[in-house]
Amino acid sequence: MAIRGTKIRDQSPVFRTTSYHCWMRSFAPLLILLALGTSAIARADERPNVVVFFMDDLGYGDLAIDGAPDVKTPHLDKLAREGVRLTHCYAAAPVCTPTRAALMTGRYQHRVSIENVIAPSLGNNDQGLSADEPSLPRYLKDAGYATGLVGKWHLGSLPAFHPNRHGFDEFFGFLGGAVNYYSHLGEDGEHDLWENDRPVVVETYLTDEITARAVSFIERHAGEPFFLDVSFNATHWPFHPPGLETAPEHPPGGEADVLRHWAGEGTREDYVRMLERADEGIGRILSTLDRLGMRNNTLVIFASDNGGEWLSRMGPLFQRKRSLHEGGLRVPCILRWPAQLKGRRVSTQPAITMDLTATILHAARARVSKEHPLDGIDLVALLNGNELVDRTFFWRGVRARNEKAVRDGRWKYIADSPIVPGMLFDVVADPGERLDLAAKHPEIMKRLADKHRDWERMVRPEPAAPGDR
Repeated sequence: MAIRGTKIRDQSPVFRTTSYHCWMRSFAPLLILLALGTSAIARADERPNVVVFFMDDLGYGDLAIDGAPDVKTPHLDKLAREGVRLTHCYAAAPVCTPTRAALMTGRYQHRVSIENVIAPSLGNNDQGLSADEPSLPRYLKDAGYATGLVGKWHLGSLPAFHPNRHGFDEFFGFLGGAVNYYSHLGEDGEHDLWENDRPVVVETYLTDEITARAVSFIERHAGEPFFLDVSFNATHWPFHPPGLETAPEHPPGGEADVLRHWAGEGTREDYVRMLERADEGIGRILSTLDRLGMRNNTLVIFASDNGGEWLSRMGPLFQRKRSLHEGGLRVPCILRWPAQLKGRRVSTQPAITMDLTATILHAARARVSKEHPLDGIDLVALLNGNELVDRTFFWRGVRARNEKAVRDGRWKYIADSPIVPGMLFDVVADPGERLDLAAKHPEIMKRLADKHRDWERMVRPEPAAPGDR
């Protein structure tokens, strides 16, 4: 099902979609309002709609509002100005699958034995997030929400792990970790684009199609509370910018050759064009909320699943994706909910992926399993307060079994050896982690090392080996 040498026409600013989607965009909102009346819309307003933009491998300093000199992201910049921009927000892991598991469950990914990426090259494509685990979409569906995912899943490609099994009413996107943005072939050369459980073929640049599907979902569910997870694969490799006249062919050779080609080739200019196209799509989705009168009572969350790759701009941070240093874990994050959250602020309140889950569930007044308590907290109440609250977060490495890190208040402890003492940084004063304070504060080192050991005993006795779930 590969698309080889196919001519691709640049689709900006008008995205090519099916005639069904065009009809829905034009007439469905009016028909919904006429059919349901204002009382139905008022009922939907009692609890917020929720839209989550979950970017892929976006660097901490990649947005224009964060100082990137070569990027134009007007829609995200505006969202950041209107909402609360969190400058100390962390991913639950330095790679995508574990972080996505944490978002879906609201719990440390170690509790569900997902600590590394799921990828053909690791031989673990038979693994995934069990549908028996309580999940964010399932909680919201049970609370009366329409639920949809457009974009990346990466929590298991087998039918047992499918998004529809986890409470998503609708799914459009891909199941693996990366796809060709034009032909939609995965790392293994197999077609990986789906509408629910059916493979689909579209000729659209994938970022544009994700945008169109998100707009359609919002329009079709304007009369009821909904949860929409918009998981753009931008800015993840392969670095395929929009507007190419010829679709990139699948690289020859085995999976290792594909990974080298996809992950190692590209330019910063390609990366910027991919990011700017996603920003255009986010602008379209946000304008749809405005057009349908849902802006005030829609909780919008924007975040990345981990730190950026080699083409990313990490700002003042050290290292990048896969590392437990700040560059691998600290991510852009924005929350906007005009009806409930005081906006137009920048906050240094520490937060982590699981907090996003807890925030959504609290806003939706959804019931959470007592047997599976959340590891995050409601950020709306926290951010509406007048003081910062110290938090403690824990990580375990994916590249080596002995890597560990703790963020506790202003302190960051990092260790990668059971013998040699680790490092200690004041990441409030030193976000670039340049001044190691381990020798100056051995008592803090010991306290955080003890905390990490206790945490490991709580979530899972032994870390997963590379390739394990």
